[in-house]
Amino acid sequence: MDEDDMTSIAFEKQYAVNEKGDRIGVLLSLEDYRKLLDELEELDSLRARDAAKYCGDEAFPFEEAIADIERERDHL
Repeated sequence: MDEDDMTSIAFEKQYAVNEKGDRIGVLLSLEDYRKLLDELEELDSLRARDAAKYCGDEAFPFEEAIADIERERDHL
């Protein structure tokens, strides 16, 4: 992951408000929604990798981990 990938993603958003004007929801474009899901998926993969790294279980090859992640993405 390069430095550009580490920056936050700016989403164009609109807010849903209640009768008092309080923000109660956010509307995103489908493209931004998909980007957000991709980022969450990547974060989940990183968390799983970190959990496996520190749990003390037997290590497995990096290529195998990547193949597992790709298979999971294909099923979404």
